[in-house]
Formats: sequence, C-alpha cells, structure tokens
Amino acid sequence: MTPRPITKRVAVITAGALVAVGTFAAGVGVAGPEKQRYGKKPATAEIAALFDGWNAALKTGDPEVVADRYAKDAVLLPTVSNKVRTDHAGIVDYFEHFLKNKPVGKKVETHINVLDSDSALDAGVYEFTLTDPDTGAKRLVKARYTYEYEKRGGTWKIVNHHSSVMPEG
Repeated sequence: MTPRPITKRVAVITAGALVAVGTFAAGVGVAGPEKQRYGKKPATAEIAALFDGWNAALKTGDPEVVADRYAKDAVLLPTVSNKVRTDHAGIVDYFEHFLKNKPVGKKVETHINVLDSDSALDAGVYEFTLTDPDTGAKRLVKARYTYEYEKRGGTWKIVNHHSSVMPEG
C-alpha cells in the first residue's frame, strides 16, 4: 500500500521542523557557552594603559622586566633590528641592546580595537627619544607600531608587537 500524498507532505514538513528546531537548539548551545566564556570587554583606557606599563618597564633598564610583558610565544618585529624575535631569550636579547639607548616612548597617534574581554589591538605612531651611550647625543625616532594583547592567566600579555621606523623620516 502506498502512502497518500498528504501523508508524505506531513512527514516532510515534520522532518523540516525537527531540523530547524535542532539547528536552533545547536546554535543556542554554541552561543550560550561563548557568551559565558567572554566577560565584559575592557575599556579602551585600560588597553591604552598597557603601553604606559611597557614604557615604564623600559625605564627600569632591565631587559627581563620588559620581556616579561610579552607572552612566552610572542612575536616581536623590533624597530631597530632586522631580526624577528619569537621567544623570551630573543626578546631579552633585543632589549639588552635597545635599552642601552635609554629609550623614552611617547604615543603620537593611537587606534585601539577591543576585540573581546581577552584580546585587543593597539596600533598607531609613537616616538622614542634615544640617547647615545657614548656621546650622550639625543635623537628622535618616529615609528609605526602595532601591539596585539591577550589576557592570559588574568594578566595582559603582548602576543605580537610590530614596530617600524616611519618611511618618510
């Protein structure tokens, strides 16, 4: 015996409804934990202050203090070196040389994008006053920068830092 056409139509509509409800339920299941995983986004001022902490670390003259602001797997594309630094030792090495110039940084232009409660970008232009360790002569270096921050274990860490001298001087 073959089912009547109306029975087939009811079966198709019922199956379609079940798929739709299942898809909706799966979407709610995904969205629920996602919402719980991420808390409130930090204020732009909180992200901006991370540079101030990094700049204060420079003033200590201790490359370990500066390098501790970076995540263990951070990437540093430094201003005055052609070598990419991808681990703690490499970052310390860079700052051992850079800190000899007693750098003092100052943001000139900044654009902060808070991605979620645990990640943010800060990009713009900064200037460094550098002092020659032999002559005491000061020079100003203007550079573009990008910091990518992630909150790890409750602490903001730099995971990517790119800095390059402005091409037009």
